Order: sequence, then structure tokens, then C-alpha cells
Amino acid sequence: MFVIIGSLVVLGSVVAGYTMHGGHLEILFQITEMIIIFGAALGSLLISNPLSVTKRVFKGAISTLKGPKVSRKAYEELLGALYELLQLARKEGAVALERHFEQPTQSEILKKAPTLLANHHALDFLCDTLRTLVSGNVEPNDLDDLMTEDLETLHHWEMQAPAALQNVGDSLPGLGIVAAVLGVVITMGKIDQPPAVIGHSVAAALVGTFLGILMCYGFVGPVSKNLEHAIHAEGRYMATIKSAVLAFAKGQAPAAVVESARRAIDVDDRPTFQQLEKLLKKA
Repeated sequence: MFVIIGSLVVLGSVVAGYTMHGGHLEILFQITEMIIIFGAALGSLLISNPLSVTKRVFKGAISTLKGPKVSRKAYEELLGALYELLQLARKEGAVALERHFEQPTQSEILKKAPTLLANHHALDFLCDTLRTLVSGNVEPNDLDDLMTEDLETLHHWEMQAPAALQNVGDSLPGLGIVAAVLGVVITMGKIDQPPAVIGHSVAAALVGTFLGILMCYGFVGPVSKNLEHAIHAEGRYMATIKSAVLAFAKGQAPAAVVESARRAIDVDDRPTFQQLEKLLKKA
């Protein structure tokens, strides 16, 4: 939502300032300049990245329009589900968790956390870690190393998309200059035309530079940064799961485990101690 609002603010500010200064909007709509800039940008994206990364760039850019997946509600659902799972493991043994991590979509406990079920990376991370824990063949320190490696690998994989998008954004001013130079070349072929015709042609050429810079700093760069923030938020969500499972592996009680997980949450989304108590009483 805020991506859309921000985009409208960018466009509105540019258009308002331009028209107030006496500019004519029709001169800005240069389809040929757009084809050069955006076509070349798409081509550079395809050249510099595997197809899998390119697909994730588009998917990630679209996802920013939907807003963040991680919220306080998502954390509350996660903490509640973790508490119930660990309470079950404490009463009936860790083996009792098997039916929940083998078929998570059928788990009555995990169904109470729909945001977790919808987040397949986090769900796989939780289920795979619980599966490893239940096997009984791993020490807490080794489990910590295993989860850390998993999170680092996932983070590196996820950051490929915003990095690729940022590279495209960085190339846009240069591609805008390419479009402008081609416009000047065309203008030179009209040198025998009246000044009004030449002036219009030069203005059309300069639109290429304008579009390249505007798209870089007004849209593509900010969307790339937004995607980075979403990935970091996802990383904190996964780190919360890691903190809880590791604390449980060290033998802490479920309430202490969930409190440990709560403190791994970013301040903006972290429920208070009192809110957590009310949440656990409902579980």
C-alpha cells in the first residue's frame, strides 16, 4: 500500500512542479525513449542474472505492493503456536511433535498460525529443525550451527533479487543518456528544419535522461530497498523460530522458551511481556 502511495507522491510532485513551471505534459510521453530505456534495462537484467533470479526480481517487486508479510499479528500467532507445540513435547515427549511437522497443514496447532502456514520458508525451517531435534542425534551447539548455516544460505539466496533490481536501477541513468544521445543524433538530421522543430526534437531527446534518472531514484531504487527491508524482516521472523527451538533444545521450559523468542523480535513488532502472558493463557 505504501509503495503505491509513495509512487503517487513521486509522480504527483514531479508533474505538479513541471506543470506549474509552464511545462507541457505531452512532451514527456516519448514512447520511443521508453522503449529504448526499459527494453535495454530488461535486456541487461536478463544478461546479468539467471532466469530463476529474474523471475524472483519480478515476483519480489510485485510483493512490495502487498505490504509486509511479517507483522505483530504474525509474531503473536507464531509465539502461540510454538508454546503449544513445546507444551505438547514436554507432556508427551518430543516424538509427539512428529505428526505436526510431518503434515503441518493438518496440524490443529499450526492451523492457529495461518501466517506461519502461508510462509513456506519459515514453515520448512521450523519443521526441518524439529525433525532434526526429534531424531535425538544432535547437540544444542550443533543444532545452533545447523540453523545458522540454513538462515545464512536462505538470506544469501533471497538477497539476490534486490541486488539484481538495484543493478538495473543503477543502470537506468546511463540508459537514459543513451536514449538522449540517440535523440540528439536524430535531431542532427533535422538541422535544416525550423528552430521550433529542432527545439521539440531536442526536448524529446532530453526526456530520455529525465526518465532514466526518475526511474532510478524515484521508483526502482526505492522498490529494491523496500524488498531488502522485507527480506530482513523475514530474517528476524526466522531468527525468532531459531531462538525458540534452540532454547527448547537446551532444556528450558516452554514459557521461558517463548520469552526468549519474544526478545528476538524487532521492537516495532514485539509484544510486551504482559501481552505475551495473555496470549499464553489463551493457548
